[in-house]
Amino acid sequence: MTGTLFSFGHGYTARALSRRLAPKGWRIVGTTRDAAEKDAIRAAGAEPLVWPGKAPDLDGVTHLLISTAPTAKGDPVLAALRDEIAARAGQFDWVGYLSTTAVYGDHQGDWVDETTPATPTAERGRWRLRAEQDWAAIPGLPLHIFRLAGIYGPGRGPFSKLKKGGLRRIIKPGQVFSRIHVDDIAQVLEASMRRPDPGAIYNVCDDEPVPPQDVIGYAAQLQGLPLPPAVDFDTADLTPMARSFYNENKRVRNDRIKTDLGVTLKYPNYRVGLEALHADQTLNGD
Repeated sequence: MTGTLFSFGHGYTARALSRRLAPKGWRIVGTTRDAAEKDAIRAAGAEPLVWPGKAPDLDGVTHLLISTAPTAKGDPVLAALRDEIAARAGQFDWVGYLSTTAVYGDHQGDWVDETTPATPTAERGRWRLRAEQDWAAIPGLPLHIFRLAGIYGPGRGPFSKLKKGGLRRIIKPGQVFSRIHVDDIAQVLEASMRRPDPGAIYNVCDDEPVPPQDVIGYAAQLQGLPLPPAVDFDTADLTPMARSFYNENKRVRNDRIKTDLGVTLKYPNYRVGLEALHADQTLNGD
């Protein structure tokens, strides 16, 4: 399967997808707000387009990916191009919207799946849910929603923070987070593109929600570094954004990406993922 993918917001996750698709013959166009990012987008196998700026050319586009972040004003792609996208709804074989598990809100550590009602508590979750609903309201659009957990991967994770120092282990009893390696997000997206199921929602996370201090501790162990100091959540000096993450506590199920899309996670838990990142850093002398 090949086609033309147009990616709004061709950042960390979208570039991982383009690195999978480009060698298979896909044409990929990816937008960025920053012209300085054009070389990085090319290196990932996509044609860069600075946008907002030059009007996107959607002629011949078979697949559409949206990873731009919404604001209080709504989704920026829909704000600019809703009418055109709605008029072209039948043109697309697949449309993917990258959302977040924050739409589920707080469940006091209980499990959630795609059938769990979305009851976001944080502002970022409310914005994402509204964007999901606005995209889903376009008649005939073959929309697929991907609710992503915390993303890590090459260049994004605890290793560089540990080396710089100052990293702390924030302790809040009972708190867990779900996470996902960027390469596993990319394989989930490609699997969905191969098996379109308009209207589907997928949680994209690994198999093991864990306390955040466990991840930091294991990363320190791999690097042979001292365990960062533990700080109680109630007294920790955190930004409002960081504190809002700890105000939501849930375990996210990922069964649907396995049963419906046939995905086998390359990194089913944080230990496997961190070990691979550490091995890659060691191999490259980092």
